[in-house]
Amino acid sequence: PGHPASGVPPQLCVAQSHRSTRFEMPKTLLSVNPKKLPWEQDPPVHNRWHPDIPPTATVAEGDVFRVETIDWTGGQIKNDDSADDVKHVDLTQVHYLSGPICVPTAQPGDLLKVEILDVGPLAGDEWGFTGTFHKDNGGGFLTDHYPEATKACWDFEGVYAQSRHIPGVRFAGLIHPGLIGTAPSQELLDMWNSRESALQSTVDTPKMTTTCAHMHTRPLATWPNPTGAMLGKVGHFKHGPKEAGWERIAGEAARTVPGRENGGNCDIKNLSRGCSLYLPVFVPGANLSMGDMHFSQGDGEVSFCGAIEMSGFLDLKLTVIKGGMKLLPVVGPSPLSVNPIFEIGPMEPRYSEYLVFEGVSVDENGVQHFLDATLAYKRAVLNCIKYLANFGYTEEQIYLLLSCCPCEGRISGIVDVPNAVATLAIPLAIFDRDVRPKAGDALEALAKGITIKKVFPDCAHESTPDTAPAPLDPRL
Repeated sequence: PGHPASGVPPQLCVAQSHRSTRFEMPKTLLSVNPKKLPWEQDPPVHNRWHPDIPPTATVAEGDVFRVETIDWTGGQIKNDDSADDVKHVDLTQVHYLSGPICVPTAQPGDLLKVEILDVGPLAGDEWGFTGTFHKDNGGGFLTDHYPEATKACWDFEGVYAQSRHIPGVRFAGLIHPGLIGTAPSQELLDMWNSRESALQSTVDTPKMTTTCAHMHTRPLATWPNPTGAMLGKVGHFKHGPKEAGWERIAGEAARTVPGRENGGNCDIKNLSRGCSLYLPVFVPGANLSMGDMHFSQGDGEVSFCGAIEMSGFLDLKLTVIKGGMKLLPVVGPSPLSVNPIFEIGPMEPRYSEYLVFEGVSVDENGVQHFLDATLAYKRAVLNCIKYLANFGYTEEQIYLLLSCCPCEGRISGIVDVPNAVATLAIPLAIFDRDVRPKAGDALEALAKGITIKKVFPDCAHESTPDTAPAPLDPRL
């Protein structure tokens, strides 16, 4: 091809050859074994945020590397037909993260650019789960309507997922890390703990936030808890030796449940192949961690245990933007009151037809609320669940489905008093039947007050629904 007679410029042929010789599989920087318990992993994983959790690996800027992760519960949920494991899950342990990863050139005040080059399930562990927690152990967005634990297990076929627990549905996943972030500084950690404990102190007082008055209230915040803490090289709360300082770190370390200034558990479903994150750096080396891999997720992850949770891998490349935190707007009382920026990549399922459900900020008792977007989204989700239950599904199956299928949630109106308007768009192509409104047997039955028969096998349920779980973290 390099001969002039070929009509192809020789320099083009050389460039193509050069690119092909540079392609290499990324080295595995951190590996896991999903068949082992979390405290048996080597290198160790962690499930808290603290500046004194030491790195388990170091990378240079520009290196391409692979990180493997266990599922967020550490293997507590099994591929079976019972939801007892979801009902009794130990939420003191979550989320299990791989890392921290040190980037020696990163210093406080920098931005860490994280390029996600590839993601996927771990070989030999190609399945996932979606669950709804029991109201007394975790709860969820619609716990006041669906208080019991349920579960759906999913099988992966290339880019597609389908479940024996929600038949008649198949969709392409958009694999992403639900949780990825840098370590906080001590100053930022103290800021988190102060503001979250202040919020929690309002429970059952006149100062409690109005949202809690019309939604089932889990704790308002998840403050530090040494029980269940896995601090990487510093040690586990129960298994194996602890290094000096374990009690102090475990007593201060932030839970990984919410997203915060460092990124964390933001559950952004479009953060997949080809995306970049710009994370603020608060400690020397940045100390990047990640986990909570999802095969697919609906906007809002409404059931809380609600994406298709799995073990998985990420192929990454890191770049340090020196002094880059100056680019992030400071909105708050501290120079640390910043938030990451996410650059969405080109890879996502292509669905062209959606059924869109609307919700407004009027609660189920008909009480008007003022521009409450949370309540409006709750109403949109409820409207969708109760509508799709007319097509042979139980409401619990649709609740699980909306938490993990590629549905699109939007705040459509936030200024027209008194109602916020939220919408939820469901891709029609994921169903094996037409679920659009139309005349026919279903409408005639509903007009006569006849309940639509549930024709599919159901999702997994609890074996003893009359017995409440004993949560290991009573605050959850």
